[in-house]
Amino acid sequence: MKEFFKIMGMYFRPYKGYVWGTLLLNVLAALLNVVSFSTLLPILTILFQTKHEVYEFIPWAWKSGDNDIVDIAINNLYYFSQQVVNLYGPATTLLCFGLILAGLTLLKTGAYFGGSACLMPIKTGIVRDLRAKIYNKILNLPISFFTEEKKGDILSRVSTDVNEVDASIGSSLDMAIKNPVFILFYVISLFSLSWELTLFVICVVPFMAFAIGRIGKKLKKKSLYVQSKWGEGLSIIEETLGGLRIIKAFVAEKKMEDKFVAVNNEYRRAALRVAVRQSSAHPVSEFLGTLMIVIVLWFGGYLIFSGNSPIDASIFIYYLTILYTILQPVKDLSKAGYTIQKGMASMERINKILNAENNIKEVENPVSINGLNDAIELKDVSFSYNTDGREILHDINLKIEKGKTVALVGQSGSGKSTLVDLIPRFHDVQEGEIAIDGVNIKNMKVESLRGIIGNVNQEAILFNDTVYNNIAFGVENATPEAVEEAARIANAHDFILEMEEGYQTIVGDRGCRLSGGQRQRISIARAILKNPPILILDEATSALDTESEKLVQDALEKLMKSRTTIAIAHRLSTIKNADEINVLHEGKIVERGTHEELIQLGGYYKKLNDMQQL
Repeated sequence: MKEFFKIMGMYFRPYKGYVWGTLLLNVLAALLNVVSFSTLLPILTILFQTKHEVYEFIPWAWKSGDNDIVDIAINNLYYFSQQVVNLYGPATTLLCFGLILAGLTLLKTGAYFGGSACLMPIKTGIVRDLRAKIYNKILNLPISFFTEEKKGDILSRVSTDVNEVDASIGSSLDMAIKNPVFILFYVISLFSLSWELTLFVICVVPFMAFAIGRIGKKLKKKSLYVQSKWGEGLSIIEETLGGLRIIKAFVAEKKMEDKFVAVNNEYRRAALRVAVRQSSAHPVSEFLGTLMIVIVLWFGGYLIFSGNSPIDASIFIYYLTILYTILQPVKDLSKAGYTIQKGMASMERINKILNAENNIKEVENPVSINGLNDAIELKDVSFSYNTDGREILHDINLKIEKGKTVALVGQSGSGKSTLVDLIPRFHDVQEGEIAIDGVNIKNMKVESLRGIIGNVNQEAILFNDTVYNNIAFGVENATPEAVEEAARIANAHDFILEMEEGYQTIVGDRGCRLSGGQRQRISIARAILKNPPILILDEATSALDTESEKLVQDALEKLMKSRTTIAIAHRLSTIKNADEINVLHEGKIVERGTHEELIQLGGYYKKLNDMQQL
């Protein structure tokens, strides 16, 4: 619990004004509540005629003789009620006090509503800030983090877990601000009426708290398990949406359904156990609260009947009214405890994202870079993923001069894509260094480094937006003329105009409304518009048919003009004209040279070339 409030304290800071507002309004509501209950004393006296003595007015003071402020207030209340009865009669007096009670209740509920209204900006603001912080963290985490985590589990943390924290925030605000104020005023009132009875009540409360605490002891652990199970379910849904074509092609619907049903049933069983435990909070606290009232009723009645009580029957009823009223905020506190335990479990899962270390760090005063003047150089570079420690790249030495096209070829798994991912610092090398114009890229500002690099990947990644916005993605202040010119160079302008709304056509989720060649040409247009001095082509034509490949290859050749290009290719025909071809095998560069030189060498490259000629 302490950890939860510590975490929430970090998010409360921007909303201090609302905190003070709700605190003051709840103090007013609690005060009006106690005062409104005091009107019951003359009402009970009038109804049951329990008071026959004549009261004299006592001047207001904190202490006057043997009377303190509470005794003076009760005495003067009886005095004024007797004066009104003498003037207007008991029926009219009863109506007057009833109207006073209604008026005080109206003021009390107004203050109560105001206090709750002040809580809403805090609650919604904190949840908004938390979601924004998670999204910002996702954007800034290295790609390696997401290769180790399931997408569905991340989605579960952003959606379901944040919703649990949302519910917990509401409970924690009640626990921290509203309920303590009401409980404090009620307890002060109870002590002022009868400290003997109140001490007796305080002796009974710990047993109630112990019984309620036993119920919520394991709630956090069980909630953590429930959320992890739903994360597995979302992962299956995400995989299903991404691989629906394969599932249907292999008639694997039943297999996937069984897999999801198993996880869904386990989630339901775990959620049921948590729900049962949480729902038991209200009936248990209700029973224990009623039991406490019964015990106090017996003990107070015993004191009154024995003549040992300093209070009379009407004050005792007033005491019981306040005591019963205090039960609701106490129950809310116990219920909040359960909700906060669930929220704490969700916060732990969210913190796996928020507290994840970003190993792509900038130096204190990074160097900004605006272009490439000389060359990109990899010096004795070795790299391995942290998961297994196995080296993906070993002792790589490569120099890419400005304006040259350098190709990387080799079998799958040889480390080609990993190598090009190191240049924009999607990953950081463990050994050696990568330098641009003689400056280590680790000493450069990441934003400026990536700003001079353009990427065209095997899978053209488009967003569910218009064609125009996909081409202009990441380019500030792009003009329609510049977007259209980029599309023309990429051989995309003609097919874009044939679409329903031209450049304003929505391309669908990941560009699903376009063919592979069309998606690729739009991604090339995006790279052209960015106009980067360094270009990385990661098997940009390998998934295309012959006609689309020709159009895309033509667009790529236009894009590569006057740029420094690093091209990964499976189809060797697309890189025959490269200035240098590097052959990777098991993480090492085993051959390098032009196409003709490597053919004459008769090594790995020639074998790859011969296989593609068959």
